[in-house]
Amino acid sequence: MRKLMSAVLALSLFGAPVSAQQPADPYAPAKAIVADVNRIVTPNGVQENLVVTLGGARQAINVRGADRANPILLYVHGGPGAVEMPFAWSFQRPWEDFFTVVQWDQRGAGKSYALNDPKVIAPTMTLDRYRDDAIELIDYLKARYAKRKVFLLGHSWGSAVGLSVAIKRPDLLYAYVGMGQAIDFRAGERMGMDWTIAQARKAGNAEAVKAIEALAPYPASGPFTIDKADGWRRYAIPYGSLMADRPDPTLYFQTPRLSPDYTPEDRKAWGVGSEFSTTTLWPRVADVSFAKVHEMKLPVIMLLGRTDYTVPSPLAAQWMDRLKAPAKKTIWFEHSAHMPMVEEPGLVLKALINDVRPLADQE
Repeated sequence: MRKLMSAVLALSLFGAPVSAQQPADPYAPAKAIVADVNRIVTPNGVQENLVVTLGGARQAINVRGADRANPILLYVHGGPGAVEMPFAWSFQRPWEDFFTVVQWDQRGAGKSYALNDPKVIAPTMTLDRYRDDAIELIDYLKARYAKRKVFLLGHSWGSAVGLSVAIKRPDLLYAYVGMGQAIDFRAGERMGMDWTIAQARKAGNAEAVKAIEALAPYPASGPFTIDKADGWRRYAIPYGSLMADRPDPTLYFQTPRLSPDYTPEDRKAWGVGSEFSTTTLWPRVADVSFAKVHEMKLPVIMLLGRTDYTVPSPLAAQWMDRLKAPAKKTIWFEHSAHMPMVEEPGLVLKALINDVRPLADQE
């Protein structure tokens, strides 16, 4: 869902390969500054990188928080394969005063890509397996940090994983939080394509209109491939479908170069793992839909960007209008698209503090 940039930008996004002429990590001095600024120094804090085995696959997690007494917030990243761990340093530190935040590189993605044989992992890459990996991870976190429940925030592709967890095991969660929420993959692709065509027509971009229309019969039928998904998103991004006021996100995608938690080798694994994950998994999610889910047994909160047409927010809002749940709330971010956590970070923090965190105290 979020192989967001074409192959021509791969070098600038993932960084040049390390060679004998290059230092091991040319960004090391800047990363040392970031690491020190973001270092957890409180007496009861936690800051650790771990490898856990979930569903038979070794997977990397990062755990950070200023106070172990705070509730856990598990962030389930998008993609498939679009890990958030190397980006988190740029927005997550304020969250860590209120939550113990867990970043998880899913099977086949990021650091986890290098921990397993891709040929062995590929047949296991289904939504159900990712859902069950998340459930195993939650059980692990509960035991390690002595918690009864956790919060789960699913973003983009991760919102399909997260919502699946909330449906199967609501007892594990204080609440489910969706961001860039996927409801129906085929319907979402169709809505995003229609929106992009409309924007292109307004701009007089006949080339874009022709290229997107040529993708038919996708998404209604035919191959459901990442090439088809990227085929229209490459035109949607400059119109603000990914970031509302940042039509060129190239520099944003260089954020991992300064991540204290990612080495040059990890960045290379991120690039290869993203390609592997999207190519393998995208065809398998064509018919995933939550449209017929009308009731949830736990609180549900949606954090939606007003101009998100990467994973169209109107579908999630319509679903929330129909949903029955013990508590529910849709929060709109008027100057955001698919990435509110970096587009309007203060307002996202406000929502997490005011609308999410108190739910742990009501259980």
